[in-house]
Amino acid sequence: MRQDPTAMEDTWLARAKRLLALSETGQHFTKDPFDRERYDEIAAMARAMLADLGQVPISRIEGLITDHAGGYATPSIDIRGAVIRDDRILLVRERSDGCWSMPGGFADIGSSPAENIEREVWEEAGLRVRAQRLYALRHKARHPYPADARDFYKFFFLCDEVGQADPKAGSETSDVGFFPIANLPDLSLARNIERDIAEAFEAQSTSTATALFD
Repeated sequence: MRQDPTAMEDTWLARAKRLLALSETGQHFTKDPFDRERYDEIAAMARAMLADLGQVPISRIEGLITDHAGGYATPSIDIRGAVIRDDRILLVRERSDGCWSMPGGFADIGSSPAENIEREVWEEAGLRVRAQRLYALRHKARHPYPADARDFYKFFFLCDEVGQADPKAGSETSDVGFFPIANLPDLSLARNIERDIAEAFEAQSTSTATALFD
């Protein structure tokens, strides 16, 4: 299912992010010192544009965006796990903003997507789970999440509990609980939106649901 173009991020933000990615790729692969200077200047301009668009100091933009490990600039990966018990979904309260999200975070190098989300649920909610299937894969910029200078792919997994224990908050979360879709708390919108949760319930209701790639 294609997202309504009106929900996509601001065009100038998308262009500035793409400009920065191209300049960083050029910085890595060029052998010409003069081209290197040009790419450095383009990267500095792109960071300044992002700072202007976000109305934040340029130092903050530089702190958010890495050098992409010295190669092609690629999107970061955010992984979220949906754990549903008795028609309620597991949510954790984030210490960073006081709002709620499905457990998850940045994917760690060296682990599979399934291993990443199983670890995140354990660390943030104290529950052992097994990732069953991917129910959605999204490009964050094409959906109504808050604008971000970084670029993300978001993986959403439906997970099954291994046993059944009482959830408990971890070091990065201040509370944890199960919530019905009709009574969700204030969501941490940079991490998940209501659509992400609604589609988890839809995926859980059928074993033949097709993952959404948008």
